[in-house]
Amino acid sequence: MKPKIAIIQFPGSNTERETIMACERVGLDPVEFLWNENADFLESYQGYILVGGFSYEDRSRSGVIAALDPIVAQIKVEATKGKPILGICNGAQILVESGLIPGFNQHQLGVALTDNKRIRKNQVIGVGYYNAWANLKMTTEPNRSAFTRHLLKGDHIHIPLAHGEGRFIMSDDLLKELIDNEQTVYQYCDQSGTIVDEFPINPNGSIYNIAALCNKEGNIMAMMPHPERTTNGDAIFSSLKEYIDEKIPLTSHKLISKKPQFEILTYSPEKESTEWVIDQIITDNTEASVEKALHNKGFDITVKRQAHWELSIKGDQKSILDSINSSGELYNSNKEYLSKTLKGNDTASFLVRKKDDVLSRSKLESLKGRFKIEGITDLKYGVLWNITVNSGNFESILNKLINTQILFNTLSHECYRIN
Repeated sequence: MKPKIAIIQFPGSNTERETIMACERVGLDPVEFLWNENADFLESYQGYILVGGFSYEDRSRSGVIAALDPIVAQIKVEATKGKPILGICNGAQILVESGLIPGFNQHQLGVALTDNKRIRKNQVIGVGYYNAWANLKMTTEPNRSAFTRHLLKGDHIHIPLAHGEGRFIMSDDLLKELIDNEQTVYQYCDQSGTIVDEFPINPNGSIYNIAALCNKEGNIMAMMPHPERTTNGDAIFSSLKEYIDEKIPLTSHKLISKKPQFEILTYSPEKESTEWVIDQIITDNTEASVEKALHNKGFDITVKRQAHWELSIKGDQKSILDSINSSGELYNSNKEYLSKTLKGNDTASFLVRKKDDVLSRSKLESLKGRFKIEGITDLKYGVLWNITVNSGNFESILNKLINTQILFNTLSHECYRIN
């Protein structure tokens, strides 16, 4: 009997057809499974694939809302039974945000997938979404995971990739552990199999050229490129089948579990800088999705999201700000407007910024180059999350909400409290 594999789809998933075809090519029995089906039914499946796409339109950040869905809680249960779980692209982001990768105890977050950076000769030559073919080298022994059994160590495969947030980042200490554990199962390489940390060989700037990570036990893998889109990637799926058919046991590797350390800082703008807080005229689907996800977790709160710009100007401030405003580069006046941070006794505002602020850098270059606006010395972009607590102890509720990490990933973001 063919192993039955649940093809997990969330709102916004879009590669289920290719994934089903890949499974069928190697003798698996793929079955579409929607996020809102009864999660208990997952127990009858022998493996799981979280497909690519844009779950919940990548609201808040890629994969985080899907990671909080009840179906993922059940997948965590099935993972403890040794069942194989593959996350491709957006599915990989969900595995990372759920803590299933890299595999700490209690599913602590240890890794982030963040904005692509195309780096050549130590210079950033491009950012954002990138679609191309890449070479991946398998850098572990075949028996290391459920997804490496039909390749030899050193083999490389040529498969497509298509993503905007595929850059693995983590602490240096964790990276060393993962290398020692052989959890860095696939790395970007050139056509000869040489690993070179430079674009286009490393297409997104991922640390250590990582294209895929497995958990410490070897039954879960998060992979950014798309093996389902070509027969070149079939060895990954046939490996999964063999792992199930032969009832391969989990490995005994360990990770040193460390409680994530982060600090909510008090926001203090640069001296003589200007703050722009931007509201939307139209419905903000991101704030609605985050609020709903938190309601599902039992939080009685109201969420209001705003964009936040901090502008540092040298020269005639009013004239320069008027020019920036007229450019339309920092907000769209057809659907957005300048506003203010929310105030209230039961409301707290958190400013979340990416540690690597690619958007601000690109906007600054555009304002100076395209619009010829001089006098801008710095731009900083962030998202303001205004949280109103409707019932319960104010500070206790806020602490629990922050610990869900729905607003930010501690590895890729900084968080400031405004009031």
